[in-house]
Amino acid sequence: MPRLDTSRPPTPHEEVQRWVLDSYTELRALRTSLQKALTGQPLPDGGTLDEIPEKMAVVATELATNALTHAHPPTVVRLLRTEKSFILDVADEEPDVPPEVAADRVPGTGGLGLQLAQKLALEVGWYVDGEVKHVWADFPIPPA
Repeated sequence: MPRLDTSRPPTPHEEVQRWVLDSYTELRALRTSLQKALTGQPLPDGGTLDEIPEKMAVVATELATNALTHAHPPTVVRLLRTEKSFILDVADEEPDVPPEVAADRVPGTGGLGLQLAQKLALEVGWYVDGEVKHVWADFPIPPA
């Protein structure tokens, strides 16, 4: 199966918000809270996020679902910000289980979350830091 490239997200970045998930039932609250966090962020003069919050909410749900499915809770989701982008960082404690992009899978049978992330985000990658695996997705902040 294809794997994502090992890389770290753009830097420098600052943490805007963090969520700790222990179960699938918390995914809806994550989506709602993430959208609120994004719409409250200052943007370049005249800038608007357009569809970015919805895209990020979908990707956050997919990446968090993957982490909850393939690793032991908790799953930590962080919203990061650089000067030019927002970054979703989803961490779990299964560093020996690399993320795999599903290939040749029938739609509706699951396993397409990373493909969706690659379609909606500017860039997607992963890295291991100690005993924690991070999968991240980068979304551009629209210019003014």
